[in-house]
Amino acid sequence: MAEQPLHEHTLGNGLRVVVCEDHVVPLAAVNIWYGVGSRHERAGRTGLAHLFEHLMFQGSANVAEGEHAALLESAGAAFNASTSFERTNYYETVPISHLELALWLEADRMGTLPAALTQANLDNQRDVVKNERRQRYDNQPYGTAFERLCALTFPEGHPYAHTPIGSMEDLDATTLEDCADFFGTWYAPGNAVLSVVGDVDAEKTIAAVERYFGGIPAGPQKPPPRPGELGPLSGVRDETLDEDVPSPAYFAMFTLPADGGDDIEAAELAVEILGGGSGSRLYDRMVRRDQIATEVWAGVTRLATGQSLAIVDAIGPEPDKIAAVLDEELARFAADGPDADETARATAQAERGFLEQTETVTGLANALSQNATQFDDPARVFTAPGRAAAVTADAIKEMAGRWLAPGGRTALTYGGTPS
Repeated sequence: MAEQPLHEHTLGNGLRVVVCEDHVVPLAAVNIWYGVGSRHERAGRTGLAHLFEHLMFQGSANVAEGEHAALLESAGAAFNASTSFERTNYYETVPISHLELALWLEADRMGTLPAALTQANLDNQRDVVKNERRQRYDNQPYGTAFERLCALTFPEGHPYAHTPIGSMEDLDATTLEDCADFFGTWYAPGNAVLSVVGDVDAEKTIAAVERYFGGIPAGPQKPPPRPGELGPLSGVRDETLDEDVPSPAYFAMFTLPADGGDDIEAAELAVEILGGGSGSRLYDRMVRRDQIATEVWAGVTRLATGQSLAIVDAIGPEPDKIAAVLDEELARFAADGPDADETARATAQAERGFLEQTETVTGLANALSQNATQFDDPARVFTAPGRAAAVTADAIKEMAGRWLAPGGRTALTYGGTPS
């Protein structure tokens, strides 16, 4: 994708605005990133960032309960929200005729959400989140693997030691006062980036944003982030779980460089070569050749204010053999590095992933918000393919040897003998 002109503006209250005109279809994507996620929660109140993702749809001073979604649905909008370690984002893609409705709704809940914070809303949405935890995590085979691995990987109290879903106990303990404090601390214009992409006029869009958001108070200075650095892991910390799962399995987690520099590009390509699909080294060795696994997958969670994470999932009847073969393949990769074909395929996959993420106005708006929030440079999104293409085989080998070395991981064993 060629770089597209961006129009940037910062309101007096600190809200950063990024507008990108795309006149292919008569749609507008509105995307707002707040710089708050589970890493910003305090002990005893995990899950609050994700809970707020739900509370933000329950009304505000000028929007009745249930009306936010109803108005967007009647406008033919596609909308949703998500929470991660480092951010919470809200987004809607609307026919261009309803752009100002989307802006007004986002501004009203940014400026006045506490007016609709009631005990009934809190109780209702807390139950929704607890049911989500049961259905997606606690009652799913291997559903808590990522959560458990984070707790094994990071020290207790570390900002990444818990995941966004939070604990049942902390959700039960959350009060209205906790919610009001959380909103007042983090949901301020200066902690947000608003991106608008689509069939819009940039000057008129920025004027509309000024009209709807400009009167919202700047809010307090946000607290400084707690340090998230950890470095490469040493030794293997393995926990064996006695759970009723369809098959024994082995899950491993590795730390990686933080997002934003050249090292994470090389490290992610290394993970892609090792376990990114049926053409990867681990799949070929474990599934095709040794037949010790029926499924193998590896992927990366990029984090900008701490160590990124790589996870390897392998389903098979003998987890101890999986662990041993994983060490063999990691040692071979660290010693020899990738060949030219592997490097080319991984680079092509990275470019394909970029195109898939930005081919729609919805995806591009999200990518602009991300890069503005995390790296203070929305246009950085357009350099992603070039960054991947610039990675050399030597850089991939170096990153594999440092971050994906045998014996440097945490692991969960479901059945079998831990190694």
